[in-house]
Amino acid sequence: MPEADSSCIPRLFSNPRADQDRVYGPSERAIVSRAAFEEAMAEIGAWPGYAPTPLRSLPGLAREAGIDRIWYKDESARFALGSFKALGGAYAVLRLLAREVTARVPGVPVTALDLVVGRHAKVTRTLTVATATDGNHGRSVAWGAQVFGCNCVIYVPTVCSPGRRAAIESYGATVVVVDGLYDDAVRRAAADAAAGGWFIVSDTSYTGYMDIPRDVMQGYSVMVEEAITQLPSSERPTHVFVQGGVGALPAVVCGHLWESWGRQRPRLVVVEPHRADCLYQSAVAGRPTKSAGDLDTVMVGLACGEVSLLAWAILERGADDFLTIPDEGAIRAMRKLAEGGQGGRPIVAGESGVAGLAGLLCAAAHEDTRQALGLAPDARVLVFGTEGATDPLVYAELVGRSPEAVLAG
Repeated sequence: MPEADSSCIPRLFSNPRADQDRVYGPSERAIVSRAAFEEAMAEIGAWPGYAPTPLRSLPGLAREAGIDRIWYKDESARFALGSFKALGGAYAVLRLLAREVTARVPGVPVTALDLVVGRHAKVTRTLTVATATDGNHGRSVAWGAQVFGCNCVIYVPTVCSPGRRAAIESYGATVVVVDGLYDDAVRRAAADAAAGGWFIVSDTSYTGYMDIPRDVMQGYSVMVEEAITQLPSSERPTHVFVQGGVGALPAVVCGHLWESWGRQRPRLVVVEPHRADCLYQSAVAGRPTKSAGDLDTVMVGLACGEVSLLAWAILERGADDFLTIPDEGAIRAMRKLAEGGQGGRPIVAGESGVAGLAGLLCAAAHEDTRQALGLAPDARVLVFGTEGATDPLVYAELVGRSPEAVLAG
């Protein structure tokens, strides 16, 4: 049994509306479905450089947590972006441009290759996509805009680091820094897009804006299906710990596993920072509710104050538990992975990408939380390491070594 950790005290709310017997029905499939996954997989799987990211076993950390298995889906080498976000934003840009070209040139089928080689450049060069981001989603949208041939403007809050801004700009996007938080950047992007006739490509949904976020979410399902196929054939996870943000990622994980495995799906635990807890607060209130915190967290990719309505429609009954953790939990998880003490090679993981693992380790170290979550010695847990060192300078500051030094051992 792990020792209690006074520096990482979790806060847990078990969802009274969770319904393990509920069938994954038409209302859920209208948001995330295996049918739409097949379409996304056929497209993304044909992109140059596509390859499934590895599912790593962490036996050392499993022993430390007092459980049987930890599987870690390592997204640190996803395409050129080092984040699972590459699957969502870029896919949504492609879908948007294909629709717009078809609307302007009726009867002409549009493929990704057509856009890549500039076959419809006369149309796409007149179009602009925009979004708000803390870093990784904007980088994916900018990458997709560059690859498929349209203009791009990305809005970032002041907490977005210079390194992440530069990474977005490297794909040819214009970056606008908004004086405020992520949700302020969302509103500024929406206002400017309406004035300029641009298209918002967001991973969060709100009243009147649902279709593109569905495409973003469906792209993420490629990662979840990869994990399903990579698990040992005779074993399934009993739990999944997954980081929150606006809720798009946990909703996709929840929905894809729910439709695939039904009542045999694992217990889903959504993890957020203490200070950016819109999903936790929504679960407590029973309706979409803003974060009670100031969003000041080292887990900047999760510094979101308002829940996505599409995500909440799945998580409201599909998520079993909502857990929040302090920043120190994420930093310690980053360092543990970098040490390689988990029973394998060192892993480079960003501060937002380790939140699910950090939530598991914090919960396992506190007996009351451990028991409430059913983390018995035979528990098998799947976590998603959703990013690598997307800002190497920030990573080095938190871990004490550069990503290159970590991988060199």
